[in-house]
Amino acid sequence: MRDLQVASLLFEANSAFEQGNYETAIAAYDAALAIKPDKHAALNNKGGALGKLGRYEAAIAAFDAALALKADSHEALYNKGIALFNLGRYEAAIAAYDAALAIQSDDHAALNNKGGTLGKLGRYEAAIAAYDAALAIKSDKHEALYNKACCYGLQSQVGPALENLERAIQLSPDEYREMAKTDTDFDAIRDDPRFQALLVEGHLPGDRPQS
Repeated sequence: MRDLQVASLLFEANSAFEQGNYETAIAAYDAALAIKPDKHAALNNKGGALGKLGRYEAAIAAFDAALALKADSHEALYNKGIALFNLGRYEAAIAAYDAALAIQSDDHAALNNKGGTLGKLGRYEAAIAAYDAALAIKSDKHEALYNKACCYGLQSQVGPALENLERAIQLSPDEYREMAKTDTDFDAIRDDPRFQALLVEGHLPGDRPQS
């Protein structure tokens, strides 16, 4: 009977989460955990809902509770990294991503997020290495290409910045052409005619657009 009640509450919680009703989801997760407190997946999902509400400290507490039950929970470590990043605790976020990658080394999302965190610390070479590792797993990961372009832009390395930005734009034209127009990471190269042409045409001068 208790198992059925827990299953019903978790179904309610997960459905509410998917619909964006995060407070309702948290209440249902709490109700399920009151009956069966060893549900690490429910703690992880509760943390995810708290994170969606910007309640990052509470989210981290939920992820830590999940990890206390299942130390090798890749999802909890990855989600903890996101919450730590949002609190500006970049070194701790990198440690969480590294722990997640130690469990699942082919997680291109964790590698991309690690790169973004390293970039916040100005560690651009390490960030680019993380993006390259993500791209080695998923060559069309446009987020990593765009972020890599940003790292080069911040270092005034025009050629590599434009090359990676062009590849990102080819994969998601509307998104990245708009983002690059106002992204301050490209301020050092913004006046370059090739950058301006790339934003207008979607490809670098002399390149043929891919069909």
